[in-house]
Amino acid sequence: MSKPSGRKSESSARERAVGVVRALRDAGHEAMFAGGCVRDELLGLHPTDYDVATDATPERVGSIFRSTAHVGAHFGVVLVRFGPGESVEVATFRRDGPYSDRRRPDEVTFADAEADAHRRDFTINALFLDPLASADGQDIRGHVVDYVGGLADLRAGIVRAVGKAHDRFSEDHLRVLRAVRFAARLGFEIEQETSAAIRGDAAGLVGVSRERIGQEVCRMMEAPSRAVAAGLLDAHGLDVPVLGKSGKSEYTRLAGISGDAGVDVALAAWLIDREGLGASALTLRRSLCLSNAVYRSVESILAGVPRLRHDWENLGIADQKRLASSDWFAKAVMILRAERPEQARAIETRVRELESTPGGLHPPPLLEGDRLIGLGYRAGPAFGTVLRAVYDAQLAGEITDSSEAEALARRLMERLEPEGRRGV
Repeated sequence: MSKPSGRKSESSARERAVGVVRALRDAGHEAMFAGGCVRDELLGLHPTDYDVATDATPERVGSIFRSTAHVGAHFGVVLVRFGPGESVEVATFRRDGPYSDRRRPDEVTFADAEADAHRRDFTINALFLDPLASADGQDIRGHVVDYVGGLADLRAGIVRAVGKAHDRFSEDHLRVLRAVRFAARLGFEIEQETSAAIRGDAAGLVGVSRERIGQEVCRMMEAPSRAVAAGLLDAHGLDVPVLGKSGKSEYTRLAGISGDAGVDVALAAWLIDREGLGASALTLRRSLCLSNAVYRSVESILAGVPRLRHDWENLGIADQKRLASSDWFAKAVMILRAERPEQARAIETRVRELESTPGGLHPPPLLEGDRLIGLGYRAGPAFGTVLRAVYDAQLAGEITDSSEAEALARRLMERLEPEGRRGV
């Protein structure tokens, strides 16, 4: 098989997966697309990753393709590699044994496609597609193989567990969050029995690792449907197991931020909606096992929103420029826009005015510490105070060149440090 090159796209990813299916078929095996890629393709959502399911064992898959990696041999999963960042996941049809750790099956038995469909979480994720067969319809590029009624649920907009919902959730309690994420992302309803089982099994999330819960929740918050997901978490009694405490359920800010907002903005908006302006990012750091980078960003946004609401109008030019140059500023304005659009517009107008001043928002300093030393001053406690005051004057337009900066620094240093602190 040839190795494709170029940027990863839907078409190239699908072509690679079709090539894998064809090679397995040519070797005498059954092979089809499986899972989420089938769901998304049938919905017209343009998947960029395709998984293949087959009756070929992992060893057999490894013998058919030139470059493979056994990433989950116990579960029958092999990556067929095509180049850097380009691969297709191939999994052997299987039947799962008990889930004693409530995350992974203790053992698996290789089986047929029907058994494989019945061990999956939701019917819409348990569909197969034969890309080499004649198309079932104008919008279907192949033949759909459905053992669990997933196609009907897909058309009806329903998230339904495969088999008994409680059994599926008992195997892995994280699936209750996956149900919410799929329903929110796709705009689907959660089927009644499945919904009841989520409520009944909500407490089981306490036994799931915080890292896994955090990953699932962050995927919800990355999507434009994040406010719908938050509402579904509340409606199914999942907010307390996820966050550790209850809160308000009116998501004005979360619903109002732009669809492409980052996960840090969404998490901050979610917290403010639930707990008010005094919300602490520690709530999410502990409950969602956030990375240090995301935690710090959420923390700065939470601190920034009230500063914009209450302090911005009373700040001088220098302080406004400093805030507007902060990493969190635009993110906090996005949240403010969702709750106080007129105030946010006024701030944005003011920022444009500040950007048009000489040097803009964040010009290079006219004076730095090395120059102060060159002027004969020894480094000490006053250095930071003087440098900040000189830069504030520069931001405010009170000084415009290095000579004026040095003159101001001398005056300030003479005021703050006795003559004896001068260097010799």
